[in-house]
Amino acid sequence: MGRLKQDRLAAEDRQHQAILLGELQHQKVDIFCWCNRCGHNTVLDVHSVTAQLGPHLPVPEIGTRLRCTGCGGKDVAARPAWPSLGQVTRHHGVDTSADNSDDPE
Repeated sequence: MGRLKQDRLAAEDRQHQAILLGELQHQKVDIFCWCNRCGHNTVLDVHSVTAQLGPHLPVPEIGTRLRCTGCGGKDVAARPAWPSLGQVTRHHGVDTSADNSDDPE
């Protein structure tokens, strides 16, 4: 494989690496976890998790160390709990207060 291709693949790998606990703690973003078995979910405090597991653990790997408090399952996933964008769009419904009858007056 050519040097140019190796450099490009290495750059792509760096872009796709999972965020670390220490980075989340610096950004003050908590961790959203959910159980793939029962759907139970919760948000964990990033400071307490980082204190227990260390700042160099990738966030997706946190789920492998957790157990669901709803069903006891170990199939738990984790991701950053990025702040919500709020309402992104507004859909207008049909105005039900108007008289929609077809009666000619």
